[in-house]
Amino acid sequence: MQVLLPPGWPRPKGYANGVAVSGRQIYVAGMIGWDAEGRFHTDDLAAQARQALHNIVEVLQAGGAKPEHIVRMTWYITDKKEYLAKQAEIGKAYRELIGSFNVAMTAVQVAALIEDRAKVEIEVTAVVPD
Repeated sequence: MQVLLPPGWPRPKGYANGVAVSGRQIYVAGMIGWDAEGRFHTDDLAAQARQALHNIVEVLQAGGAKPEHIVRMTWYITDKKEYLAKQAEIGKAYRELIGSFNVAMTAVQVAALIEDRAKVEIEVTAVVPD
């Protein structure tokens, strides 16, 4: 994987502006903070984010991929202020489950998610090198 950083641009914190890769692509649908049986165990955003990241790791494993193969990640959150308040906890979960890899990342606030209790939904693209 090659991290793309245009000349003179500052290095972003916690993500990459872009990455270049080649290999087998895996697309993971939006994962939310419920377990494998579709049950929420909490309404806490950081805990839901941890569960969503765990779910992503499980799907990647089913496709023969690992967290370090993630090249793109999009976060949909329902409350920007809550996200910013929980950023340290979310970052800890990210480092524990995903690692500190260079991922092209986007986060957007949305009015709602399809599942009423969901506070975050995360989708990823992974590329397993040839």
